[in-house]
Amino acid sequence: MSLADRAIAGEVRAAARLMRIADDRTGDYIQEMVKIWAHTGHARIIGITGAPGSGKSTLTDALITHYRSLGKSVGVAAVDPSSPFSGGAILGDRIRMATHANDEGVFIRSVATRGHLGGLSVSAMDIAAIFDAMGKDIIIIETVGVGQDEVDISSLADTCIVVVMPGAGDDIQAIKAGILEVADIFVVNKADRDGADRTARDLKTMLELGAKRVWMPPVVKTIALKKSGIEELAEGIALHSNYSDNEDKHFARLYHAALGLLKDRLVNSCFTPDRFRELLKTQGDPYSVTIKWLKNHGLEA
Repeated sequence: MSLADRAIAGEVRAAARLMRIADDRTGDYIQEMVKIWAHTGHARIIGITGAPGSGKSTLTDALITHYRSLGKSVGVAAVDPSSPFSGGAILGDRIRMATHANDEGVFIRSVATRGHLGGLSVSAMDIAAIFDAMGKDIIIIETVGVGQDEVDISSLADTCIVVVMPGAGDDIQAIKAGILEVADIFVVNKADRDGADRTARDLKTMLELGAKRVWMPPVVKTIALKKSGIEELAEGIALHSNYSDNEDKHFARLYHAALGLLKDRLVNSCFTPDRFRELLKTQGDPYSVTIKWLKNHGLEA
């Protein structure tokens, strides 16, 4: 049996190895993932994003505990910053979720951004697809700490949770980042700190002043370390499932995976730094080089 077949059958070691191949884009990666994607579209995907230090990993840990108490199996793709030396994940998220390390119903995989912008990694959706094909009920994708425009997760997750914390200017950042448009649920974490009520109130006011929509994102206050507010958050996630377009989201995931492969083949295989250096000798500037390269490959600039 192939790695994909074994992963679909629920074999954890095969799934882990396949995730490594998907992340590295090595071996029979494409053939294996073709089989995997044919078995996707069943799990509920929850995206968790927010600024560094807002408590995303602790919140993810609390959600795992909640869903496991309901008998749900959970897969977590934790996107970590890349090591500047090895290119691998720093593994900070897995340390915070260590309480679930021996739970057979939980599979946590850290993946490095490897320079990819948007808060995700190129292989994040492939890893989520493997979780889905394995039969995981809930998949949580925790992004690396994001800035003002790194919101790729909003188009890929069924429900996108934006985590903010009081006393860090997140209410102002929310306006600047356009986060009002991407969040399905706001979580004011560390709600035992001063200013939590004000932050929640300001978010609600901004939502009321914004454009009307079918789903109005709730604002939930949590203290993830104490598991406080997690049930209310889970209720919000369940309610939002009635409003999200699963078919449209699944298409977005397929498109994201296709773009990842396209970038890998075009940039890493055809338009390598060495090839660019060679072309630069005759063209002189990056724009002429790129335009000529596109035309030589039958593409419009």
